[in-house]
Amino acid sequence: MATQVSDEEIITSLKTVTDPELGINIIDLGLVYRVDIDDNNDIQLFMTLTSPGCPAGPEIRNGVRDALISLDGVSNVNVQFVFNPPWSPAMMTNEAKDELGIDYDDDYE
Repeated sequence: MATQVSDEEIITSLKTVTDPELGINIIDLGLVYRVDIDDNNDIQLFMTLTSPGCPAGPEIRNGVRDALISLDGVSNVNVQFVFNPPWSPAMMTNEAKDELGIDYDDDYE
C-alpha cells in the first residue's frame, strides 16, 4: 500500500491549477469544497465553478486531474462539479480579492 497523500500535498498541487479566465488558482478562489482520499490514495474531489455555465470547466477539471494524478501513489482521481452552495466572491482568500481588486468589506452573501 502506498503512503497516504497528505492534505498539504493536495493543497499545494491544487494551487497549481488556475481558472484560465481569472488567472487565480482554484484554492484561493474558493472553488474546492471537499476532497476525500481512501486508503488506496484514490481521490474524490468536489468543487464548483464561478458559474454553472463556465466554459473553462473541462479545462479546470483536466488540470485538477493532472495535478493530483502526479502525486506519488495516486492512481485514480474523480472530479465532481457541484453548485450547492453556489460560488460567490466571499469564498475567495483575501489574496485573491486583492488580485482582482475586490473590497474585503463588500457583502456578497
